Amino acid sequence: MSQSSWQPWQDKDESSGNGVPNTGQRRGDPHLQPWQGAPAPQSPQLHGAPSMLASHADRERAVDVLRAGFGEGRLEKAEFDRRVGRAYAARTVGELALLVADLPQGPVPQSATVMGVPRTFLPVPPARTNGKAVGAAVCGLLCLPAFGLTGIPAVILGHTARAEIERTGERGDGLALTGLVLGWLSIAGWAILLTLVIAVGLASGT
Repeated sequence: MSQSSWQPWQDKDESSGNGVPNTGQRRGDPHLQPWQGAPAPQSPQLHGAPSMLASHADRERAVDVLRAGFGEGRLEKAEFDRRVGRAYAARTVGELALLVADLPQGPVPQSATVMGVPRTFLPVPPARTNGKAVGAAVCGLLCLPAFGLTGIPAVILGHTARAEIERTGERGDGLALTGLVLGWLSIAGWAILLTLVIAVGLASGT
């Protein structure tokens, strides 16, 4: 006997001529398909006995499975439309289970390979500011209120910071240079002052 092409989402007039769906299989046949007269399988997304009346939520869950199958290319548009129509017209959970029995219960997860972004296209992290350069600038600015006592630390920190910046590529060269200039001006001021004091002392002693 040839197998009929009737499917559970088709109307009765699409089956064999007597108006009754032709299952094309004998009861108990081990090759019986879910849509060929077998008891309605329990779908993981359709809870309850096959004979239980379907709720609106059951119908929507079945339509979601059909949409997933259509989106993955498992169903043709015409077949998808027929199954959706039968799903909304279904009376029992068993009818809904037959409509989605040959489909995965939802979209099949796709294994996405996570690929790292090449270093060429990664944003360059901003270089940090050298701490000694900051210290040199602070000491240089304190030369005036501290009467030049911070001039020597400003010069030492400034030279050290510029050497590290040239080696590491850090920022802060301007700060280091500011500390150097102010530090040397402070040292020069003290040198001139001491020279004048010594000169005045020598002049007054003669």
